[in-house]
Amino acid sequence: MKTVFSNRLGELRRERNLSQRQASSQFGISQALLSHYENGAREPKFEFVLAACKFYKVTADYLLGRSSERKTEAEIISVKVNEIIKSLEELQSKEAEIIEELKEIINKDE
Repeated sequence: MKTVFSNRLGELRRERNLSQRQASSQFGISQALLSHYENGAREPKFEFVLAACKFYKVTADYLLGRSSERKTEAEIISVKVNEIIKSLEELQSKEAEIIEELKEIINKDE
């Protein structure tokens, strides 16, 4: 029976352009077992779920269908903080340009 887990497991593998044979090799399992996980015929052990999360860089909540968000809250916050830092750096650069322009205007008037 297809589940959110089995669907997402297959989607993540295909997003990386991996065959089942390539992905199963990464996990140290047979291609047949991975196929069973992806078509919902078998449920994996906890260790496989953790390995898949690490390999595909997603949360267990995402892989198991408990969340539609692939990243952890900490990862999302980290991205946002980096975006804010970049914006502040750009702002500081623009402020420096404006200050220089103002200095040139003042010096022209003298």
